[in-house]
Amino acid sequence: MAERDRPPDVRLVESAEGYAASFRAALDRVARERRYLLLLEAPSTDAVSAFILSVIQNDGVQILAVTSKDEVVGWCDIDRNRRPGLEHSGVLGMGLVPEYRGKGLGRALAERAIRDARAKRIERIELEVFGSNTRAIRLYERLGFAYEGVRRKARKLDGAYEDLIVMALL
Repeated sequence: MAERDRPPDVRLVESAEGYAASFRAALDRVARERRYLLLLEAPSTDAVSAFILSVIQNDGVQILAVTSKDEVVGWCDIDRNRRPGLEHSGVLGMGLVPEYRGKGLGRALAERAIRDARAKRIERIELEVFGSNTRAIRLYERLGFAYEGVRRKARKLDGAYEDLIVMALL
């Protein structure tokens, strides 16, 4: 996405602990939609802060979409795997609050996070996405992610099953 296409009040920044409360608020909004994330609500601000520090300290990536008022409205993180022999890989997670969807921010966040992860020698980026999230699946396909499998009926929420699609970018 070109800079000119991005909403004018939003910039992409590397995460820092100071964004923990605002990131938590955005995460909570998306989680409470009960459609896009495995979480149904965000963890505490302290836990979110610990996650941000963990990603940074383990040479992972977290890019935030931040308004001119320093409000986090989206994120894309690639958390490096810490297990021996798997350190060349990371897990991608991302989200946008509803009013900032469909504006190219998701693609911009993912492209920046992938670029930064490659610079940190993360060779394999994997993710799981709900089968019903067709917009995200199309984005991942356009970014070059390949299907690796399906976890059938992986989630059962409110009596409804949901498949998880497993994808990776090598």
